[in-house]
This record gives sequence, structure tokens and C-alpha cells, in this order.
Amino acid sequence: MLEKSVTTILFDLDGTLLPMEQDAFVKTYFGLLAKKAAPFGYEPKPLTDAVWKGTAAMVQNDGSVPNCERFWQVFGDILGEKARLLRPEFDDFYGREFHKAKASTRENPLAKKAVQGLREKGYDVILATNPVFPEVAVKTRLSWLGLAPEDFSLVTAYENSSYCKPNPAYYREILEKTGKRPEECLMAGNDCREDLAAMQAGIAVYLITDCLEHREGADITGAETGSFQDFMAYTLGA
Repeated sequence: MLEKSVTTILFDLDGTLLPMEQDAFVKTYFGLLAKKAAPFGYEPKPLTDAVWKGTAAMVQNDGSVPNCERFWQVFGDILGEKARLLRPEFDDFYGREFHKAKASTRENPLAKKAVQGLREKGYDVILATNPVFPEVAVKTRLSWLGLAPEDFSLVTAYENSSYCKPNPAYYREILEKTGKRPEECLMAGNDCREDLAAMQAGIAVYLITDCLEHREGADITGAETGSFQDFMAYTLGA
């Protein structure tokens, strides 16, 4: 049963609210992105390599600049200054062609029920998805679940975040933005590395096991575990 001190639920998105096998999703996503960039003269492999290196730079970000600045700085350093002009094209991609990546995810009718049910009970609900995507890409993925950014009191994206998971500073940044104390929060996620890092910021964690990631060798002592259905029972009694 949920502790009475908890007022706020933080949800991860990919693999938690939105079931997926990460490798299949990434393969589909990069295929679609490469197709979008091809008319601008970018070959798939150099483009994909630059995106990965830009993402790695965001994961290592130290809070000095927003993640989006870090990404586009590295992306442009690798592919050339003019590559930074792709940003509007990327945003357009995430609002349009990216929808085709839904085919690499699975339905989760409980996601909307959980978010709405928690809000109706008076909880603050935060979307604590790793902020390596622009907000438009998060909005697109939420739409596959019948949800929208407006369903959350905060949505982390690469424009409004300057750290990433698994850095505990990512979670501390959320606490600072929302004025929450760690003990009044619960993080629901599926990644034993990225989401369990919330515990280092003093936030309790519920590991959702339907699409569990990075389980091998992980110390999950102190975390609650269960399926999404179990999580519903834990938080809503449903």
C-alpha cells in the first residue's frame, strides 16, 4: 500500500507507461529519422552515430546548459555547422513521421487509467521520462496512450532539463522545480539503472517488471516490484 506521506507519483514513459522492447523501437525510430534526413544529404550511419554521440553528451550533462543545447552542439561538431539547421526538421519529424514508430510499441490501456485515477485521488503526477527527446516527441508518444502533456504537472524533455538519468541530479532537479520533498514522491519505472537512481536522491521506487531493463547485477533492495497491474493495486487499490 502507498505510504500516506506520498503526494506525488513520477512515471517513466518508455517501457513503463508505454510497453516496448527497446531494441526494436530504436531500430524503427532510427530508420524513420534517417529517411527524414536523407534529402538533406545525410547518410544513415553517420547520422545515427551523431545522434548517439549527442545523446551520450546529454546523459553526461552537468547542469550548465539545457540538454537540447548539449545535443545540438555535439551533433553539429560531428556533422558540421549546417547540421544544426536540421533542428526544425527534427521537430517536424517528431510531430509527424515519428508516429509510425508506434508499431514497435504495445498497447497499455491501464496507463491512462492510472494517470487519471491518481489525479482524481489528488496526487500530483509527473512524467519523469529521460529528457533526451524534445517535448514534441514526448507528446507524440503520450498520444499513443491517449494521454497528453497537460495530464501531468511536469513533463521532462530536453528543452527544460539539464541532467539525464541515471544521474541522481536529474531527480533533484525535478524536486527543485516542483518544490517537492523526496519522501513525498514515488518513482515508477522499469529500468534498474536509470529509474532506480531516484533512490540516491531519496525518492522511493516502484520497479514495474513488464518490460524490465538492466536487471542483471542490479541491487534492487528497497524497491517495490510488480507488474503494472500490481502497481495499480499498490497505488489505487484497483
